[in-house]
Amino acid sequence: MTADLPLHGVEPTHLPPEDPDASAALLEAVSDGRLEALRDIVADNPAYLDAWARMGTAALDAGDAVGAYACARVGYHRGLDAIRRAGWRGQGPVPWAHEPNRGFLRSVWLLGKAAEAIGEDDEAQRCAVFLQELARDHELD
Repeated sequence: MTADLPLHGVEPTHLPPEDPDASAALLEAVSDGRLEALRDIVADNPAYLDAWARMGTAALDAGDAVGAYACARVGYHRGLDAIRRAGWRGQGPVPWAHEPNRGFLRSVWLLGKAAEAIGEDDEAQRCAVFLQELARDHELD
């Protein structure tokens, strides 16, 4: 069974692709590890979920759990809005295999990691369960 088959009759949700120029800039900023470049990308593209997730991951890696939590929270809520616009109705898969979904899924994962880092263990557990429900095929640890 693949991740794109309906789960209990619910079709998977697929977000639309991001702007190719923003995607290229994000890949460059991530590979260079430039937090300021990530901030610029988010400022120019505030609906770009993966930019929020990557900026939050950089913050967490730098020891800023509160900054990471804030970025993850923004990506999570914007992501919920995006998947709802794409047809998600509170259940069903949002497959990792569909690359445009990864920003939202990374935001859910990061929210759990950042919540754990600031002592919000219940929220961290909820995020881990939600991520597994959304994307059993995810590659996040």
